[in-house]
Amino acid sequence: MSNEPDPLLMNQEPPVRVPLTFERVVAALAMGALCLITLGNVFARYLTNYSFAFTEEFSIALMVVVTMLGASIATAADRNIRITWFANMLPPAGRRVAEVISSLAIITMFGLLVWLGGRLVWDEYRFEVTSPGLGEPQWVYTLALPLLAAAVIGRAIGHLVRVWRARKVPKHESVEPI
Repeated sequence: MSNEPDPLLMNQEPPVRVPLTFERVVAALAMGALCLITLGNVFARYLTNYSFAFTEEFSIALMVVVTMLGASIATAADRNIRITWFANMLPPAGRRVAEVISSLAIITMFGLLVWLGGRLVWDEYRFEVTSPGLGEPQWVYTLALPLLAAAVIGRAIGHLVRVWRARKVPKHESVEPI
């Protein structure tokens, strides 16, 4: 056993200019609302034999919000998915290149989500698509996807700037020691 603390368990705040407070608070509120909706639906189903099927629309929209906010937080905190074994074998210049490529891939992927999600929102607005359960405009639910994907892009750009300015690219710890 090592005497060093596990870096994955340490509460380290990432060096970001825009604090992660907004994302964390909204994600916590969305998860709380999701839990309350699900709990209410379960109680109603077992106590009254009546299911609140219409709440599924809210649940799905909240799951998208939580997922995108989690991606934004992970990107800002430099906790995105990576293959650390290969990256740590690279020299410092190679690790920097790998970090830049990773950030550019994130920006590209979420840029596509902004573009395609924006087109989907526009189509749903233009064709007046309504949700199946409540009959509300569907674009209201879909709007979270391109907006929060843009937030992830902002966090990825911030990470890219930090990597670009850093003198030393840190080695990332593996989840499981090899």
